[in-house]
Amino acid sequence: MAVLEVNNLKAYFFIEAGAVKAVDDVTFALERGETLGLAGESGCGKSTTAFALLNLLPYPGRIVDGEVLLDGEDLTKKEPDEMRKIRWDEISMVFQGAMNALNPVLRIGDQIVEAIILHENITTDEAYRKMEDILEVVGVDPTRATNYPHEFSGGMKQRVMIAMALVTEPKVLIADEPTTALDVTVEAQVLKLLQSLQAKFQLSVILITHDLATIAEACDRVAIMYAGQIVELADVVSIFKERLHPYTEGLIRSVPSLLGTEKLVHIPGAPPGLVTPPSGCRFHPRCPIATDICVNQEPKFQEIKEKHFVACHHADQLWGKNVWK
Repeated sequence: MAVLEVNNLKAYFFIEAGAVKAVDDVTFALERGETLGLAGESGCGKSTTAFALLNLLPYPGRIVDGEVLLDGEDLTKKEPDEMRKIRWDEISMVFQGAMNALNPVLRIGDQIVEAIILHENITTDEAYRKMEDILEVVGVDPTRATNYPHEFSGGMKQRVMIAMALVTEPKVLIADEPTTALDVTVEAQVLKLLQSLQAKFQLSVILITHDLATIAEACDRVAIMYAGQIVELADVVSIFKERLHPYTEGLIRSVPSLLGTEKLVHIPGAPPGLVTPPSGCRFHPRCPIATDICVNQEPKFQEIKEKHFVACHHADQLWGKNVWK
């Protein structure tokens, strides 16, 4: 059963040039206990989707349509005071860039305690004990609770952010590029930590990343985003072995494989501006198999194979074939 359902979500930023369609008709579900990856190039709407789920879009952005159902309750209809109670208590987030997310003038223990007291009816002493417990769970010595963020390494700051996100035991955790600024060794440690905490707290996780290796290691299903839309959604094995969208194929083949048997692919151009996105399929200006129908008609996001959804007029051409030369 899905703990989170997102239906036809649209989140736009209204600027002088027009409406930037940053998230445009996005639909997916997050099952209990699973990890869903959101992947794609920078600027494709991954982080904006996360902020929309939490109803935290900065000005001039706002949700213009769709539903975000958390256990059946539509978060898009909640008032700000109601959402403040839901955030961190029911659905939490590890933000990209721990140094920017942590307050540099507050000790890390005090920052975690503040989150506890805001969401739980417990005494200050109880909150400090709970803070020490969660630090120990994420592998941070509780005696370091009196340290400031600048006294921690990048990996340790990320552990503190994870502790802060989990201290109120939410149902859903959104991790926005949690390993971007880390070296590969620390990245592996943080991913392993997230996976162990997911089992411990029975979390449902949305992992946002541009790193396909991270997706392969940590996710159960993957949603590939392009130009504010999901273009392919399937389990992680199908995405890597039976992808059905040219964009997904290009992303995967743009990264060297361990075997080194495939020629690397370069996807020409860049994601389009979203004030006036391309007609038809938004990927058609960069697609190697685009035809007239791709230019003139937007493809439906539909189930092509069991639990494998794709938005492409020519998905059948990708079965076992290499469309990138």
